[in-house]
Amino acid sequence: MCGRYSLTCIDDLGRRFRVFVPEIGLRSRFNVPPGSEMPVILPEGGEGRLSLMRWGLIPAWAKDPAIGRRLINARAETLTEKPSFRSLVRRKRCLVPATGFYEWNISGRGRIPYYIRMKDDCLCAFAGLYDEWQSPAGVLLKTYAIITTEPNDLIRPIHSRMPAILRREDEGRWLQPGPLTAEEIRTMLAPRPAEDLEAYPVSLEVNNPEHDGEHLTRRAAMQVVPRHP
Repeated sequence: MCGRYSLTCIDDLGRRFRVFVPEIGLRSRFNVPPGSEMPVILPEGGEGRLSLMRWGLIPAWAKDPAIGRRLINARAETLTEKPSFRSLVRRKRCLVPATGFYEWNISGRGRIPYYIRMKDDCLCAFAGLYDEWQSPAGVLLKTYAIITTEPNDLIRPIHSRMPAILRREDEGRWLQPGPLTAEEIRTMLAPRPAEDLEAYPVSLEVNNPEHDGEHLTRRAAMQVVPRHP
């Protein structure tokens, strides 16, 4: 599961993803929880365009928008099997810009948060799926989910899943309209090599989704979560 991530380096978004960034008040976010309105890159004219969407997928056919609280992630291994994702992987793929993500390791010390990021790239792209849902009152909601994959050797001791971080050379292909072959899906959504990433413990403050700030992504001393009687 990927339940929290960060997006900073906002000034580099346009150059990194070769898209126009409109004046929509984007700001760096260091602790993004589900339900947030965040920028994603959608296919348009062979390139891409930036759009704000809510994290938590509501399929167009859904009767209750509350389903979005459960569909924050999509498992790479079952994309073509699940009704919620089967059609979207063919025609509604997107890039989710990020600078890192959080996972929690449960051990004798408690539930310890770790921050994971690319070693040599400020911005990366998680593979994502999106859809549009219209309420009975006519309100249109644009939402997305982050695809997860098996953990690499770095993440495995921390958590059982990790976001599918696309290689730069695969980002354009992921955005192209039309279906992908099973081999393309398997290759593009494979876990990034452990040597590409770094992971370290961070402040327990990140456990509260209302907390934000650059300090949350800084390395912290190994901590013990206080246990209440």
